[in-house]
Amino acid sequence: MIRSNNLGIKKIVSIALMTAVICVLSPFAIAIPMSPVPITLTTFAIYLTAIILGGVDGLISVIVYVLLGFAGAPVFIGFTGGALKVLGPTGGYIIGYIFLAIVEGAFVERARGSAMIFVGMLLGTIVLYIFGTIWLMRQSVSTIVAAFIAGVVPFVIGDIVKMIVALFVGVKIRKILIRNNLI
Repeated sequence: MIRSNNLGIKKIVSIALMTAVICVLSPFAIAIPMSPVPITLTTFAIYLTAIILGGVDGLISVIVYVLLGFAGAPVFIGFTGGALKVLGPTGGYIIGYIFLAIVEGAFVERARGSAMIFVGMLLGTIVLYIFGTIWLMRQSVSTIVAAFIAGVVPFVIGDIVKMIVALFVGVKIRKILIRNNLI
């Protein structure tokens, strides 16, 4: 009984800690002139969370982040929160974070090496871009091409860099946590 209780506590604490990491990193943003979507560390935080916690726990962490922001906690871009932020032009990316975590987490759970985790991050990011681009197009009443240019093109290189850093850091942290029976 005590053993399963400790496992539950470890799981809750690790999910809460990674949710906190996402909440701390996400509000900081750099506006770019050609897009209503700023450069943030949210994707980096989600890449890291899915690597460290794996599929289900990483997903729970991201869902808690989204729900906190939806409820009004200032965890979104520019220390904002609330339903209007989720329903605004960048709301598709916020919802897309959940699907990024699902796709990446599935690869982390099955990965035999870093290459498969990287593939999961790439595919998850493509899903994120799809959600964000379609939402941005509908919110800004623009074409799919204009939404793609504003919501994807400026971010591809930066997101690849974030993936590489998250992969390097996340795999090391995950190994340490597993070796010490902390996740």
